[in-house]
Amino acid sequence: MVATIAKPLTLEEFLQMPETKPASEYIDNQIIQKPMPKGRHSCLQYEICNAINQSTKPQKIAYAFPELRCTFADRSIVPDIAVFQWQNIPFLEDGEVPDQFNLAPDWIIEILSPEQNANKVIGKILLSLQHGSQLGWFLDPSDHSILIFLPNQQPILMANSDRLITLEMVTLELTVENVFSWLKMGG
Repeated sequence: MVATIAKPLTLEEFLQMPETKPASEYIDNQIIQKPMPKGRHSCLQYEICNAINQSTKPQKIAYAFPELRCTFADRSIVPDIAVFQWQNIPFLEDGEVPDQFNLAPDWIIEILSPEQNANKVIGKILLSLQHGSQLGWFLDPSDHSILIFLPNQQPILMANSDRLITLEMVTLELTVENVFSWLKMGG
């Protein structure tokens, strides 16, 4: 019996494959399927997108996309939330939002799920910062903390009443407590 080594899949080949649910990402020549979002993850993802879009969409400042595929630097990732400044959204000629985003988001937000490896998730934020992102948030629902990532700086650990850093043009005043208070929906 002869062992054959499978040829690694290229980014172009990966992008031709059918989408999976939950989404798969292409990182370092590997296909990695994201975990299915659970309750806390879904709630935070929706509320953060909603808060950002209510603050930024009317004035065409920025837009938060949930689960948007972003392809750049020979990788294809699907951040939990990808925020693009309005002028960086690659609109089609008719003004519609395109299906393909071949650039890093201006602001990447990741929410840690229990079955995820924190370092791999943080690695997506760091990759994005290396390729043009201006800001990254890493939310850990288990300890109600948020790590803030800025280009060429040490991460900043935020908790409790710490006021969160947003993109410069985004006038959204949130604390870590505000964000995690969205999880309290019962009685």
